[in-house]
Amino acid sequence: MKHSKKIKRLNLLPNHTLDDKFEIEHHKAFKKIDCLTCANCCKTKGPAFTKKDINRIARHMEITPPEFSDTYLEMNQDDAYVLKTTPCLFLQENNKCSIYEIRPKACASYPHTNTRNVKNLLPYFKAHLTTCPIIEEIIQEI
Repeated sequence: MKHSKKIKRLNLLPNHTLDDKFEIEHHKAFKKIDCLTCANCCKTKGPAFTKKDINRIARHMEITPPEFSDTYLEMNQDDAYVLKTTPCLFLQENNKCSIYEIRPKACASYPHTNTRNVKNLLPYFKAHLTTCPIIEEIIQEI
């Protein structure tokens, strides 16, 4: 894959340089690409749900947190709560999220390209290149 070599080269950059480059390209990519035209993350990947996410969403759905967890979530190999099925149950036909204002923290920060210490996330970005055009765009442009 052409991006594998590029990611290896990015790993050689000093942390602050890589963080700065990601910050610049993150803003450019989000101006260029509209997530609502894709929503592939919601269609193919499930976020990790924190206890706070579960409590907040269950309250919104007017069910108990255990009901929400038992019905919609399972534990993955990393002992994180994730959706049992994809696409996400909150994804609407227009690619909008029906709980956008209270969505899980992982969704709110996806694709995690607007952060510091990006070097630690390079394996994550490599794994999500085919899921998210934003990640692909950023890696391509750096």
